[in-house]
Amino acid sequence: MTPPIDLRPDHAKIVHDIIARHLPGGVSVRVFGSRAKWTAKPHSDLDLAVKGKGPLPRAVLSDVAEAFSESDLPFRVDVVDWHSVAPSFQAVIDRDGKALGWPLVTLGDVASELTVGHVGSMANEYVATGIPFLRSLNIEPYRISLQDLKFISPEFHKRLRKSALKPGDVVIIRTGKPGVCSVIPEWLTDANCSDLVIVRCGNDLHPRYLAYWVNSLAAHHIGSNLVGAVQQHFNVGSARQMPISLPPLDEQERILSVLATIDDKIELNRRMNATLERQAQAVFRDWFVDFGPVRRKQAGEVDPVAILGGLTPDPTYTTHLAALFPDAFGDDGLPMGWSARPLDSIAEFLNGLALQKHPPIPGEPDLPVIKIAELRNGLTERSNRASRTLPPKYIVRDGDFIFSWSGSLMAKVWTEGDGALNQHLFKVTSATYPQWFYALWVHHHMPEFQLIAASKATTMGHIQRMHLTNAVTVCPPGPSITAMSEVMQPLWDRMIHCELENRTLAETRDYLLPRLMSGTVRVVPQDRAA
Repeated sequence: MTPPIDLRPDHAKIVHDIIARHLPGGVSVRVFGSRAKWTAKPHSDLDLAVKGKGPLPRAVLSDVAEAFSESDLPFRVDVVDWHSVAPSFQAVIDRDGKALGWPLVTLGDVASELTVGHVGSMANEYVATGIPFLRSLNIEPYRISLQDLKFISPEFHKRLRKSALKPGDVVIIRTGKPGVCSVIPEWLTDANCSDLVIVRCGNDLHPRYLAYWVNSLAAHHIGSNLVGAVQQHFNVGSARQMPISLPPLDEQERILSVLATIDDKIELNRRMNATLERQAQAVFRDWFVDFGPVRRKQAGEVDPVAILGGLTPDPTYTTHLAALFPDAFGDDGLPMGWSARPLDSIAEFLNGLALQKHPPIPGEPDLPVIKIAELRNGLTERSNRASRTLPPKYIVRDGDFIFSWSGSLMAKVWTEGDGALNQHLFKVTSATYPQWFYALWVHHHMPEFQLIAASKATTMGHIQRMHLTNAVTVCPPGPSITAMSEVMQPLWDRMIHCELENRTLAETRDYLLPRLMSGTVRVVPQDRAA
């Protein structure tokens, strides 16, 4: 593999070490001249241009120059500050120079072992409990999902030694979503897998560094090396040839300290949202489905916290809120004063457009098209585009509640930025009820909607508007809803805030990641951070 700069690997290591020790973080380094153009002779000078936010202190440049002069490099290294040269020379450096990136290697060079998970029928091998058995659906970027986790017997696990997993192994999806990658965590001490590329990193490669590289920077290599006529997959041979930018291990760890801080916050928000969602669902079910507060008052309970089932222990709200629940049921079986209403009478369900009829106009602003795939997985570079000259009601914005009524039925609050509402999706709004109220009623009826769609003898199951009419909601009087929002709205707002914050964090990570891994941006060692 030809490196981008005419520099021997051992010489490149010396250059990288000096830069890491002597230049402040955030300073980029570009090579220009003969070694960038591959016209150098063995003893030709190495010309470097350093660029920070502003001119670097003279002492820093002197320190770097002295380190190079005292090094074992058999050639002279000239270092110039980009900010201190003429604009015409700056333009030459920017145009012809090449970033001093880390050395390029192949994964086969730095992996101690590369193999593939079990390939074969598993229909008769799953058991109720035993050794966790990972499949493609259990691998998500940077994390292991326990959704629909399967198990195999210890005896079968011993027979599948080649595909046995241990903490620190890196697993890459081969089929379906090839290239999605994660590291086996410490808590998964014993596991096995099917149809995954398994990588055990050598001494010079950190597993989490490899996972970041594969998930973010290896898409072109993976996409151009898929094989198979019926179902394309990424094989071990292609994985061995995957190019990787490889900094020293201590630099990998500094890079990971930055990226992991961001991802740890993303994971914390994800867990927070799961907790908030469970709490909101529990309160909703107790109040509007099981009528818990009404039954407790009917049974003689007088303590406000107990009336609310202990789900809202804050005394600021409990006394006033508990008083709003009736203490008896009417002849219709509902709490006194409450009414049953069709789902489509408490909210408006706006169906999207056939956006292929609204293509983007060259040179004018456009929008990403939100289809079922985008609702499930978020926007990608492959998302279609539509003209922005749509009626405003068909433009989806952060905080809108979107419901897929066809194919994969699901509903969620959208937090991916402006987009265009495609057909097969509802944008759900209400002029009368708060979003948390109608959204939780949609979620309540979702299992029923999914069963209806699954029963359709078509290639793409769906529900019809009559099913929205047939879905019953229970609505308290307006003043009660207003008071209930004092408890529910903060939960709902916090969930949306966490999702929006995660989007910003992911964008920050994705901006930094290629720059850190290429060496364009360096992390200051901890002992020099002050």
